[in-house]
Amino acid sequence: MDWLIGFIGAAAVAGAAYYKQSLTLSGLCAAVIMGTVYYGAGNAFWFGTLLLFFITSTLFSKWKSHRKQELEKSYAKSGRRDAGQVMANGGLGMLVCLANWFWPDALWAYLFIGIMSTVTADTWATEWGGLSRRPPRSVLTFKVLPAGTSGGVSWLGSSAAAAGALLIGIGAWVLLMLSGLSPSSIGLWIAVGGIGGLAGAFTDSILGASLQRMYRCPVCGREVEVSHHCEKSTVHIRGLAWMSNDAVNLLSSLAGGLIALWVGFMAA
Repeated sequence: MDWLIGFIGAAAVAGAAYYKQSLTLSGLCAAVIMGTVYYGAGNAFWFGTLLLFFITSTLFSKWKSHRKQELEKSYAKSGRRDAGQVMANGGLGMLVCLANWFWPDALWAYLFIGIMSTVTADTWATEWGGLSRRPPRSVLTFKVLPAGTSGGVSWLGSSAAAAGALLIGIGAWVLLMLSGLSPSSIGLWIAVGGIGGLAGAFTDSILGASLQRMYRCPVCGREVEVSHHCEKSTVHIRGLAWMSNDAVNLLSSLAGGLIALWVGFMAA
């Protein structure tokens, strides 16, 4: 019955997102599978955290989207998420949910919240950072960068990242209470979500500034994540060939999850 409820709930949410053009068809299928597992193998805590990330991130991707349209041309992924992006953001959390199903342990929850706070922080930072009136600076060199450049950070984007990470931490405590469990203090969950999420988000920026595969547009000269820009093929200029945007998201969420796990373990 839990698996059926998970499927119905995931299909309803993903279907609405597809209708609103927030998901591609492949993204719809991936989201339904993921949501079904999160509820079937988990409970309201796991599924609710996924919804908290997905709904807020989708709403912010639509917020003032007309001002972000030009920047999205430089991104490997646009506001409409495909299966790769869905799995890069939620796939690792799904594996943790399954691991907890097979080998129940309270520590899995800390790892999970660190992962989800990272992807939330990173997504919020991207969506809000794109609206910043001030240009971003490189997370490594602090040099001013064009808006939308990977590895760039801004005060607005960093503040949004912190807010997203804290929301997941607070949401975890609330969802555990609603699930009939007795969670640790809300302060611990704020620390787990906040520290893990921010650490993961900055790991994402560091990887974006150093190892992510990047190209240069021969027409406008912009550094971009895509192989085509301004209707022309771009030129690879730096980064590892396999280090795509999805790979960066996956590695940074793992880093955020491990740091959150350490925070939770030390406090336990």
